Amino acid sequence: MFIAIPSRDRAPLRWAVPLLFAALWLCFVAFIVLPDHDQRRLMLDWGALSGDLAHPGQGSDWLRDGGPLRLFSALFLHADWAHLIGNLVFLLIFGLPAERTMGPWRLFALFLFGGAAANLAAVLMIGTPDRLIIGASGAVSALIGAYLALFPGAKLGVVVPLGLFLQFVRVPAPLLIGIWALLQLVYTFIGPSFGAVAWSAHLAGFGFGGAFALVARAGIARRMRRKRGF
Repeated sequence: MFIAIPSRDRAPLRWAVPLLFAALWLCFVAFIVLPDHDQRRLMLDWGALSGDLAHPGQGSDWLRDGGPLRLFSALFLHADWAHLIGNLVFLLIFGLPAERTMGPWRLFALFLFGGAAANLAAVLMIGTPDRLIIGASGAVSALIGAYLALFPGAKLGVVVPLGLFLQFVRVPAPLLIGIWALLQLVYTFIGPSFGAVAWSAHLAGFGFGGAFALVARAGIARRMRRKRGF
């Protein structure tokens, strides 16, 4: 008679999402305690600016002024509490299961480089010069793209108001995420807060995340086999 003995190996530490959550929160708290003029100065110094690459020959100036670094630093600046909390909620919803599958280092790299790529897309696509591009929305969109690529059969819970009652419904993730992606495409050209939200960054981040997960799927599969002891 054989008895399966549970492995004594500890589950790998998942640190990427908690670290990013804390960093985004702490950066915003440090930001809002500053006087208004210092807040503006900080955003101008560390936020990404549209129009920097609009004309030929500006690439060298963009590099010299720290443009590549701004693509990353802008991820940790948020305009207000609503902007921050929305990104934190989506970071938890899509980041935690993605980190469990792909591992913390891949998720951490996806957040940073997916967010930077999304900000770069916004810098290139927004025609208005010197428009500040800040926030982790592009990075979170990359996590959404990766989540869809990793869990195409997943379902997401949605609360639907039915008169005086609320009904919890499970909806296929591709349907909800597909609607979300379509709205980002529409809002890139027309829609709520047109010109005030970098919808193009959302789309670019989403595409980056999906491509990242597909390219890395062989490594992710090997990681999952090692985790299961195969």
